[in-house]
Amino acid sequence: MAVRLPRPHRDDVLIAVGGLLGGLLFWILGLFPRLGGDNGIVLWSPEWAALVPLAVMAGCELLRRTMPRTALLIGILMLTADTITRGNVVTVVLFTDIVYAAVLYGTPASARRIPWITGLLTVLAAVVPLALWRRPEAILFGVAVGVVGLAPASTGWIVRNHRDAAEAARLRAEQTALLAEIDRTQAVTAERARMARELHDMVANHLSAIAIHSTAALSIDDTDTTKQALGIIRENSVEGLAEMRRLIGILRDSSGDTEPSAAPTLDGLGALVDTARTNGLDVTLDSTPMKLPAPVELAAYRIVQESLTNALKHASPGRVTVTLAQQDGTLSLRVTSPYGDRDGPSAPGSGAGLVGMRERVALLGGTFEAGPESAPDAGDSRDLHGSPESRGGKIWTVHATLPTTLGGTE
Repeated sequence: MAVRLPRPHRDDVLIAVGGLLGGLLFWILGLFPRLGGDNGIVLWSPEWAALVPLAVMAGCELLRRTMPRTALLIGILMLTADTITRGNVVTVVLFTDIVYAAVLYGTPASARRIPWITGLLTVLAAVVPLALWRRPEAILFGVAVGVVGLAPASTGWIVRNHRDAAEAARLRAEQTALLAEIDRTQAVTAERARMARELHDMVANHLSAIAIHSTAALSIDDTDTTKQALGIIRENSVEGLAEMRRLIGILRDSSGDTEPSAAPTLDGLGALVDTARTNGLDVTLDSTPMKLPAPVELAAYRIVQESLTNALKHASPGRVTVTLAQQDGTLSLRVTSPYGDRDGPSAPGSGAGLVGMRERVALLGGTFEAGPESAPDAGDSRDLHGSPESRGGKIWTVHATLPTTLGGTE
């Protein structure tokens, strides 16, 4: 099976052809660096002999990128052959380019070793003749080796370092751009999730009340009941529309001149409970004034708001209790409501409320539980986590614990 050599680069072909033509021109004009004949100092004096190293050296230029080490080894042999003929300046120039290419395009090991080797040869070529002949002109041997070997090797090393540095900078720029895009995507996703939670918490309560009372007005043929339901519907629709307009205004405003509204706090729980009572819930609130970080207060407020909305949509007739207590650096929030068959109208749910509450608690590093539990008997002193079955039926419990210090949260 024949071995197929890699295709040479176009620039390498131009260098090889140009070098060969230039060497032939020097040969035709008789420009030889060494004399021949009886008084010459060369071992092989025929003029055509200098064309052999020239032609092979030009061929090595075709391999300067694809096979730089092979090209360098052959080039060293051809340079040696050139020294025993009348020589050609172009052959030496082509060899310097092959040394340069071996450092620039070769393996990292070759790129490190070739400058050191050529430097050592330069020193030896200068010191050894000087020590043997004791004449200053002997240093010119070292100068010649330095020009032919060390100079192109050093140039290739410098260019390679700059090229590697530029490539590393390009990779860092691409990585930075990729990380920036990932951060932007994560920020957009997080903002969309936050907007979804806020929109759900602000509007779902009013829409649930509208759905339930409109169903009641349609199902009960009583003028007073219908008027009362329509009044509640109008009140919730106006409040929900105002919340929606405020949120849309904030989203559309790009100047930043919109006055930001204050985030809800636990001081507004009383008004929230009164609204729930207006909508028909029997709610009791057990909470004492407490000073908490703004994110904790907002999360607690939204959890209570969503729990009351769920109770309005799904709870059975009975009392809904809201309890908040602070101790040992945590805020314990518990909302309970009757759980079971519902006689009156209800509103469909998508589960987004529970997801939003769980996300709010997770962002603060707290814990969240929601689900049905067995209610204790009237004379039973055990808490809600006691007996799995009781005469009191079941209740739906939302329990969240939030840290009151945010230094350790993510």
